[in-house]
Amino acid sequence: MSTRSLGRMGEESAALYLAEHGCTVLARNAYLGHLEVDIIARSDTHLIFAEVKTRRARPGVRSRYGRPADAVDMTKRTRLMQAVQLWRRQNPGVYDALIPNIDIIEVYIDPSCAEYRVLEIRHYRNAVNGN
Repeated sequence: MSTRSLGRMGEESAALYLAEHGCTVLARNAYLGHLEVDIIARSDTHLIFAEVKTRRARPGVRSRYGRPADAVDMTKRTRLMQAVQLWRRQNPGVYDALIPNIDIIEVYIDPSCAEYRVLEIRHYRNAVNGN
């Protein structure tokens, strides 16, 4: 399985996870100029901009790449904050009553399985501050 297809599967799992937890997915792979947000969703109170990181690893076992959320470095965090501002400018007044959050969703895929199987999803709410 390629890294790209693994990422797509992780994003699909994260979108399903959000829907199962009462969110409405508004967009996936939303491009805002040169910036991209994996998932934009809404709950009753929040507007969620989610960065999804997927790994073939068992939760709690350190992989050679570290925790998936560790890949969201300061540069990526800054770009996510810029994307939130741009999206809100492009959609004025539509979701003003909702609190914007930048979340990180980690998806763990079973490394011993030839087929795609999610072991765990970890959702870090408001993991990137400054929005």
